[in-house]
Amino acid sequence: MKTLTLKAEVRSEFGKKAAKAARREGLVPCNLYGEGENVTFLVCEKELRALIYTPASFIVELDFGGKIEKAVMREVQFHPIREQVLHIDFYRVVEGKPVAIALPVRLTGNAEGVKIGGKLALSARKLVVSGLVENLPDELVVDVTPLKVGQTIFVGDLSFEGIQFLSPATQAVCAVRVTRASRGAQANA
Repeated sequence: MKTLTLKAEVRSEFGKKAAKAARREGLVPCNLYGEGENVTFLVCEKELRALIYTPASFIVELDFGGKIEKAVMREVQFHPIREQVLHIDFYRVVEGKPVAIALPVRLTGNAEGVKIGGKLALSARKLVVSGLVENLPDELVVDVTPLKVGQTIFVGDLSFEGIQFLSPATQAVCAVRVTRASRGAQANA
């Protein structure tokens, strides 16, 4: 699993006024929850771009002046108009305990249904999984080669060693949709 290090500064002032002042200075108020003590801190907004504006998922190492805390990003709040990051919640990662995280899905192979004119549609860009940090892959690779026209791969059809899916088993991951070209190819076959 990829890691990303952020420099964190523990907050001393709280409330709306202090949060607005921090945002004007280019800092984002954050919280760290989980095992142990809850921590409120500030992170530079520019450092967050690599974490937020990417399809990848990361284990975040928060550097509190030399003391490193591992965490996963839980929730991000954006300003409704300016798209500015207002607040982030992180959840502490504890060694030996499973962590829930959304991992990106990558499709591989050339589906049989696509070869005769069907259209491959990705329904879930990310799936929520649970597992130990050392067992978590960077992405979930799904082979679509055996898919025929009209067939779908569901979360329940997938299995990866060391992780458990928290997304519903009935959620569609990808499918080969029927098109006019595929309908004509099936009629001629």
